[in-house]
Parts: sequence; structure tokens; C-alpha cells
Amino acid sequence: MMKRRTFLQASVAAAITANAYAAPAKRPQILLRSSWQVVNIGDIAHTPGVLALLEKYVPEAEVTLWASGDFSEEVSAMEKKRFPKLKVVKGSIGKDGKASNADLQTAISGSDFLLHGSGPSFVARRDTGDYVEHTGKPFGIYGITFGGADPKTIALMSQAKFVYFRDTVSLAKGKEVGIKSPIMEFGPDGAFACDLRDDASAEAFLKQSNLAEGKFLCCIPRLRYTPYWLVKEGRAFDEKKHARNEEMKDHDHQPLRDAITKVVTETDYKVLLCPEDMTQMKVGKDNVYDHLSDDVKQKVVWRENFWLTDQALSTYVRSAGFFGLEMHSPIMCIGNGVPAIVGRFAEQTSKGFMWKDIGLGDWLFDIDQPQQVAKYADTVLDLIEKPEAAQEKVHAAQAVVTQRQKATMEVVRQSVGL
Repeated sequence: MMKRRTFLQASVAAAITANAYAAPAKRPQILLRSSWQVVNIGDIAHTPGVLALLEKYVPEAEVTLWASGDFSEEVSAMEKKRFPKLKVVKGSIGKDGKASNADLQTAISGSDFLLHGSGPSFVARRDTGDYVEHTGKPFGIYGITFGGADPKTIALMSQAKFVYFRDTVSLAKGKEVGIKSPIMEFGPDGAFACDLRDDASAEAFLKQSNLAEGKFLCCIPRLRYTPYWLVKEGRAFDEKKHARNEEMKDHDHQPLRDAITKVVTETDYKVLLCPEDMTQMKVGKDNVYDHLSDDVKQKVVWRENFWLTDQALSTYVRSAGFFGLEMHSPIMCIGNGVPAIVGRFAEQTSKGFMWKDIGLGDWLFDIDQPQQVAKYADTVLDLIEKPEAAQEKVHAAQAVVTQRQKATMEVVRQSVGL
């Protein structure tokens, strides 16, 4: 009897000890396919935004970034300052199902789920299709614009555990063409959650430029088509797009010039003319700054050098607000509590309509509509003259975005088995 009791006690003790030292359950492995290009601080912002959401809402998961080929060391270093444990892989999957390098192969083999990051479209359709075909593992699509696709792409998107569209126009299009994913909803652009910072560089730039915190607005110009042939090696010159840019550049930038003039002549605020992509320093100089009167120029700072997302965002949060013809700087602004007015035109995708989706329709302007343009400058001025009302709009929009981020990330959690 004593031997039996001793044996049972020893067995229980052994079981407790074994349990105490057992290896923890395997953490879910998410392979984030993102980082589309580095010539635009907005395209850069998609990735740290989604990483921040995963960090907040799915902290149990381990995330590896599968980046595109032009993901630079400079951008990688910036993101690793914020996410020091981030693993980054590049490459593609061959027809034989093998990755083009060992690091990518390890990441794919160890992954439990592929998350296609936020972007202008189903950017990595090919990589996602190859991943699904050769691994059979699940995937989801997070925060994209969609304007239609071929039957093969529609079939692939229908296999996704979820497809979140960053504007409801895209969501409607997805349903119209027959995508059958079980969850298809509005899901904000990942860049809303971007929180990169380089405060030291921003403060040094503001001091050098004689811009006082809270006493200036940021403004970004844009051509109808980004002239990538000027900044991307091997990109051919597009005569048709260039001609359209030339035709519309004066028309498109006149509202910005009018708003700048109104701000600096009717208030004691200044304007920072800055870029979102590598072509826009010249765009701003040629189409905005050089057209201003000498007295207006005295209160306008033209930034002549490109910057990265962290310095830009640290500058935006020190401003009184944003206006211009770009989309992702406004997204980052709203996500970080800064009022932002969006101008758009026919050549852009439907992404601008997300402003209506989050309750900021009054801050969305179609530059092709004269009746809307007529209200543009006064609306910009309101950011300064009615700051409390502007902040109320921002907070309401942030609440919509935050609610959707939380709900969509709960689906991500469930999809990876948490």
C-alpha cells in the first residue's frame, strides 16, 4: 500500500514538474506580404501601420514581413527602430513551389497564415496565389482598394478568409464582380495606424525653416499621374500620361495656390509645401511656389529634399493641419489626431471616398467640380479659424477607424487560431 501511495505521489510530482517546464505552445506565425515601394512615404506607411495593429490586437503572434524587392536598407532600419524584433524576407516562389532563397523558404514553411497588407490593390496577387497553391495554407486580405480583376484573381480572392476593402466603393465592386470570401467588409487603410516618429529631425527642420509648432499648415501637390519614370530605374517615359499632367497641372494646383494665399494673408500662420513621393519636391516648386507672389512666398516654406515617413509624421503632428492632393499623408494625419483635407480627381482610384466612409465628406474635394473647388480655400482656412470644430471632426473619424480596426483584427485573431 505504501509503495503504491509513494508511486502515485511521485507520478503526480513528475507530471507537475514536466508541465512546469514544458515548452510553451507554438506562437502563431503570420507572414505579412507588404511594403510595395519606397519612393512614396504613404506606400511605406502601410506596413508599419499593419504591424502596429498586429502588435496591439494580436500580440501572441510572431510576424515576418515579406517585402517587395525595392525595400531599402534605409526604410528597413527606420521600421526596425519601431519594431526591433521584426524579421524581413524578400523573394518569390518558383513554379516548382520552392522559394528563391533560404530565408523566404523558412518563413513560408514556418508560417501559419499569410496576411496581404494594405495597398492600392491586390498588389501581391501572384505571390499570394503561389503561396496558396504550394502550401495550402490560409490567407486574408487587409485594407485594399479594388477596381475589378480577371476571373482567376476573383477566384483566388474568394478563397481568402476575409477581404477588407479600404473604401466602400471598392467593397461594392468586389461584391458586383462576384468575390465570395465569407467576410467582405470595409476595413480602414493600414496607414491610419502608422506611428513612426523621428522627432529630432522634425524639430531640427522646423527650427531651420522658422516654423513654429502649431502655427503652420502642411500642403502636398500632385500631378494627375505620378511620373515614376523620373525616380524608378527602368520605368519608361509615358507620353500620354505626361501630356495629361501638362494639360491639367495649372488647373489642379490653382486651388492650392488660392488656399495658401488666403491662409498667409488673412492669418499669422505659415504653410509648409512638402512631398509625399520623390517627384513632388519639383512638382511643388514648379506648380505652386513659383506662382506665388513675393509677399506670400515670405510665409511659405518649400521643402526641397525628400523625407521618410517618420520625419514626415513627426512634422505633421506639429502642424495645425493638412491640405493637398495626396491621400496617405491625410490618412496618417487623421490617425494621429491632425485635421486633413483631401483633394482628388478622376484619374485616381476610389480610395479618396474612404473620407466619406469615416465621416469626413466635408473634407473631400473633387478638383474637377468647380462648385466644390469654390469652397476649398475657405475650408482650409477653417482649420485655423475653427480649430475646436476641426478637432471634433477628427475625433469622430478616429472613433470610426478605431472601431473597425478592433473588429477586423479580431477576425485576424480568429483566423490564426487565437
